Amino acid sequence: MSDKEQLNLLVDKYQALKAEVGKVIVGQHEAVDGMLLSVFSDGHCLLLGVPGLAKTLMVNTLSRTMGLEFRRIQFTPDLMPSDITGSEILDENRRFRFIQGPVFAGIVLADEINRTPPKTQAALLEAMQERRVTVSGTSYQLPKPFFVLATQNPIEQEGTYPLPEAQLDRFMFNIRLDYPSFEEEVAIVKQTTDERVPEVNQVLTADDIIACQQAIRRMPVADNVVEYAVRLVTSTRPSSDAAASQYAKYISWGAGPRASQYLVIGAKTYAALHGKYSPDSEDVAAVAPNVLRHRIVRNYYAEAEGVTTDMIIKSLL
Repeated sequence: MSDKEQLNLLVDKYQALKAEVGKVIVGQHEAVDGMLLSVFSDGHCLLLGVPGLAKTLMVNTLSRTMGLEFRRIQFTPDLMPSDITGSEILDENRRFRFIQGPVFAGIVLADEINRTPPKTQAALLEAMQERRVTVSGTSYQLPKPFFVLATQNPIEQEGTYPLPEAQLDRFMFNIRLDYPSFEEEVAIVKQTTDERVPEVNQVLTADDIIACQQAIRRMPVADNVVEYAVRLVTSTRPSSDAAASQYAKYISWGAGPRASQYLVIGAKTYAALHGKYSPDSEDVAAVAPNVLRHRIVRNYYAEAEGVTTDMIIKSLL
């Protein structure tokens, strides 16, 4: 199958995926779109939302439509790195045998990732970046495709461990989930208090996802689109000559080169899912908020004057 045919097929599959997820999830269209974008871009996703917005159900439903094994890890203060990666045990033959941890799955939900100490958070770093884990000096490859979708509760900060910038940078997208509208909440209550359980059909396989990812990677990108993405990222750095003067005073640190990479691959995926064979600057702008939201560090002046990260990104665009 040619790349053009693969991309045409992807558009149909994308609509089918959204329809299947919509059987279970009412509303949250932007969050579902963002997660699908990250999956086809081969990136990881951070979900930010208050409890009760169906984050776990959303990720579980998505894994079923894609035919991927789903594992959920509840992050707690006493969670150990081996509880994520797995450990070696001494079997009945007095030989060490590796028992895989829950990270060995197609889609891993790291629930409330900021509830666990940095040592355990760091256990995800190698898995997310290198797609492997190392235990007792031996490396084990994770399945392909592999995605980490982590959740954070933005309200309760007592007893939490903020994610370090190095780990935040591993996430391609930072997606914020909002409360449903009145009509959507009425539909949610009706659906979840009924005895009927919606059936979700599988739309894709793991091989289909990998083929789509490869076709997206091979999409051509014009130089001016790449330059637009890099210029946008550069403008977030207060020390840069290209910094946006009106908001530079509110930023401590801007986005790094990985943001430019994610903007371009995200724009490719966004273009492919909307029936285009090459991205333009509008596609870069469409994925920019989710890519830059967790890469811009505000300072005290921003906090004092109520300037949010989304306000800064909107001004840059």
